Amino acid sequence: MHIGTIIRKYRKDRSLTLKKVAEKASVSEGFLSQVENDVNSPSVDTLIRICQAIGADAGDILSQMSKQKKAVLIKKAEWDDIDLSHIGFVTRRFFPPDYRSIIDSSILVIEPGRSIPARKNIKNGQEVLCVLKGSIELVLSDEILSMVEGDAAHYWSKPESQKITNNSTERSFVLWVGTL
Repeated sequence: MHIGTIIRKYRKDRSLTLKKVAEKASVSEGFLSQVENDVNSPSVDTLIRICQAIGADAGDILSQMSKQKKAVLIKKAEWDDIDLSHIGFVTRRFFPPDYRSIIDSSILVIEPGRSIPARKNIKNGQEVLCVLKGSIELVLSDEILSMVEGDAAHYWSKPESQKITNNSTERSFVLWVGTL
């Protein structure tokens, strides 16, 4: 999580619009959007004004930023502890949504005979799959890639015609990474 992500969370938690906060902080709406998307960094004075506009303490926001996790480890020993829902798959994310701004990643656990649909609202995204255990089929429009343990694929996202299916008789574990 970067400072912009923390600021956006505070703003949204208080149901404040970009426009309202920008006006109160005496910055442009575009600049505030850039700060929230970690494209631009505010000066200390501007950060204090933005924090006042969202009702947050700048020191608290900086403290949260310094305490954020830099790395997450999912050990193989934890794989068997995953409870699958009735839909037959689970997505075990490395970071919560507020920490993801450029890429997303997870361990996909797929029961036999089950599929995971593609992410929605992705345009010009790329994805990488690596089968850690088991086997899957990756469907990309009219192309089907059969993948087994150790296989990896890098491809352009096609949400309207893409899915990952476990056609085997055993649970499959897949490392997935995708751009946002």
